[in-house]
Amino acid sequence: MAKRTESWTAVTLDVPLRDLDDAQGLLTACGCAGLELRDGEGGLPGIRQPKSGRALVIGSFETKAKAQAALKTARARLKAVAASLEPIEVRDWSTEWRARIRPVRVGRLWVGPPWETPPAGAVALRIEPKMAFGTGDHATTRLCLQAVDDFLAAHPKATVLDVGTGTGVLALAARALGAGRTVGTDNDPVAVELAIECAQENGIEGVEFREATLDGVSGEFDLVLANILANTLVQLAPHLAPKVGRRLVLAGVLVHQRAEVETAFLAQGLRAAGHAIEGEWIRLDFERAR
Repeated sequence: MAKRTESWTAVTLDVPLRDLDDAQGLLTACGCAGLELRDGEGGLPGIRQPKSGRALVIGSFETKAKAQAALKTARARLKAVAASLEPIEVRDWSTEWRARIRPVRVGRLWVGPPWETPPAGAVALRIEPKMAFGTGDHATTRLCLQAVDDFLAAHPKATVLDVGTGTGVLALAARALGAGRTVGTDNDPVAVELAIECAQENGIEGVEFREATLDGVSGEFDLVLANILANTLVQLAPHLAPKVGRRLVLAGVLVHQRAEVETAFLAQGLRAAGHAIEGEWIRLDFERAR
């Protein structure tokens, strides 16, 4: 459970734009610990924004008494101000984010953060959430993990290529399930470093992680995985297709993008081999036409 600390209090001043500087200066002089300004430009959905010609100045105070004093001062000194108080629940974000990372169970696989305990008998991968995509909890990753599990159950020791490997979760899952030669590529050197770290932390050997383009990877692979984005997949189609020995699995595709991606890969001589949908995401499978 996330740790909670004492509640702070926010003073919100709704002022004409001409009074914006005065409102900031007033709250600062009254001892606010932090300021947020909203002038209606580039606001996030669901977040209150000021009306045209006005601004919101929000000051955070450690105690309600300080906030009340600031509110009183603002009402006395600023003519066209609408002011209000509301509590702020302050949380310990150093632990709060952990609650958002959920372990995933897909077939024989369990993927989760180091502080979670995998179920008995599962093939476990512990992924430390860092700077690269792929903790296992995104729909596209889950869809790919299912494809990896199914394919390797039917084709033990199959060779695997994971394009856009991120943290390496798909390549590591394949290797943990008994894949033969396994290669993970990414054009982000940070991702490659993290993937190598993940392999070491999980005690998985034999995965070749590279900062490389597809042209730098030799040979065909029984299973090729690419969990990227639809527009990138379409661009990569002429380079991905030649790497496919048996099966190609594509993810990162929204359902409405299906036709565009399918057309690109069918044009490369592959044939459709099924699909899977989770929410708004679709996984597209292809196979080499023999």
